[in-house]
Amino acid sequence: MEQHLTVLRDEAVSALIVDRGGRYIDGTFGRGGHSRLLLQELDGDGQLMGIDKDPQACAEGEALMAEDGRFRIARGSFADVDMLVQQAGWQGGVDGILLDLGVSSPQLDQAERGFSFIRDGELDMRMDTDSGLSAADWLAQASDTEIARVLKEYGEERFAKRIARAIVAAREEAPIRRTLQLAKIVAEANPAWEKHKHPATRAFQAIRIFINNELGDLECFLEKVVGLLRPGGRLVVISFHSLEDRMVKRFMRRQAQGQAMPAYLPVTDEQVGRSMRLLGKAVKPSEQEVAVNPRARSAVMRVAEKLGS
Repeated sequence: MEQHLTVLRDEAVSALIVDRGGRYIDGTFGRGGHSRLLLQELDGDGQLMGIDKDPQACAEGEALMAEDGRFRIARGSFADVDMLVQQAGWQGGVDGILLDLGVSSPQLDQAERGFSFIRDGELDMRMDTDSGLSAADWLAQASDTEIARVLKEYGEERFAKRIARAIVAAREEAPIRRTLQLAKIVAEANPAWEKHKHPATRAFQAIRIFINNELGDLECFLEKVVGLLRPGGRLVVISFHSLEDRMVKRFMRRQAQGQAMPAYLPVTDEQVGRSMRLLGKAVKPSEQEVAVNPRARSAVMRVAEKLGS
């Protein structure tokens, strides 16, 4: 199993911290790479909450909580961040929230989790293994139309209909329960393999996003985040594919621009509905980081700060 390497670790923590004694949220705790560095940078009054759906990640978080009294771990989705903030008694506001989206290296590397198309394991793909349908259970009952929609919408798969028909035909012969079984079906149905990309990449990405409601959770989170941040508080989001990044980019731009108004009208930021300002351009990993961790190559980090005083 490969060592888990936290992507854009230093850049994200540096962008997030505005007050070393403030309250922060790591909405995708994972294996705690960002959280551990955050705790190093916070002073004795600082507080940090980690959130994760994954029971293995939460076990790691409980160990960190035992080591450092400034940290707490909450099991759940970052989509429920408002409820978790209320439970923590942090309604006065949060100084920074970080999301590192997508699947983590440990999840990919454990064959039994079902995320990998190159390691054979049960076709599960759930980040929260205690709730919801597994990928195998969904594929067993979804129509070819529904499967094609998911592959097209979440994986931007050009051959979605063809692959969906192949999946439905294959399950009539035998249940699709293993990752390499699905990867083989998809590869054989895909007529145009992309250079340097496994032919099942887009299909596995799409099914994982659908099974875990990843874009729905992100949309729900973004609707709440401005109301949770203190003035001057920051939102830092690391995305790994275009659908996530597009959603984050449009949200931040919309909050920074507010409503379109005639240029001659003397209006305030509040009247325009401008709630955030963008901090710098999108940040991508350095060549050195990608050389050490090839999985970082598609990462994009965006930062915005809440307006007000």
